[in-house]
Amino acid sequence: MIHVSATPVLALRGVSKRFGAVQALTDVDLEIHTGEVVALVGDNGAGKSTLVKTISGVHPIDDGAIEWEGTKVAIGRPHDAQNLGVATVYQDLALCDNLDVVANLFLGSELKSAAVLDEIKMEKRARELLDTLSIRIPSVRIPVAALSGGQRQVVAIARALVGDPKVVILDEPTAALGVEQTAQVLDLVERLRERGHGVILISHNMADVQAVADRVAVLRLGRNNGVFDVAQTSPEEVIAAITGATDNAVTRRRARTATALKEDAK
Repeated sequence: MIHVSATPVLALRGVSKRFGAVQALTDVDLEIHTGEVVALVGDNGAGKSTLVKTISGVHPIDDGAIEWEGTKVAIGRPHDAQNLGVATVYQDLALCDNLDVVANLFLGSELKSAAVLDEIKMEKRARELLDTLSIRIPSVRIPVAALSGGQRQVVAIARALVGDPKVVILDEPTAALGVEQTAQVLDLVERLRERGHGVILISHNMADVQAVADRVAVLRLGRNNGVFDVAQTSPEEVIAAITGATDNAVTRRRARTATALKEDAK
């Protein structure tokens, strides 16, 4: 049974971000609980990337607040986010093709013994982590360049888990993958939820969202435009929120109501 925390592990309250004269985010709210997958969706330019970068410490927020387990925190740089327990896997993966899987998993956080790399311990930890996540690759000593796109993606996600984060952000993890490789990555996302991680999944693929997300948060023009329970919402409703069709429908309904009131007053 998946346990979802009562208090959000991560919460954004009225977050805004400007770049000069451009208002990228305006009063954005978002809650992430442990043991759930929240899909963050929106059209190009909706503010998804900016929002993720405020959480991961790349862009400090201008207004609003970020809370971690109910306590207000300041995230001004990537290390702040990492120290809290936020791990981000960007679309470019940032893997070193010439290094093997073990070296990539521990890149920047190598295990040492007497100032010497402890290759045996790192290989053991790598195998344990991959086995726990049911990740199947030919060998942990194979160069990353020899892996398939799906295998590279799951290795990048596994690397993000080395520090045992509470929140994992996945930026378009299936964008360049085929059907079988996509299924492999989505299976891993479900295992992250089962392990109690809070997952933010950025995706344009509604089929992927419907397959693994518990809730969908829609951004439109840098603002919240709805949070939907996947089990009770159709893809068409989410797409309407993304494109603004919902806004247009509300505007038309208000206009009709105003016209009717004027007619009644005559």
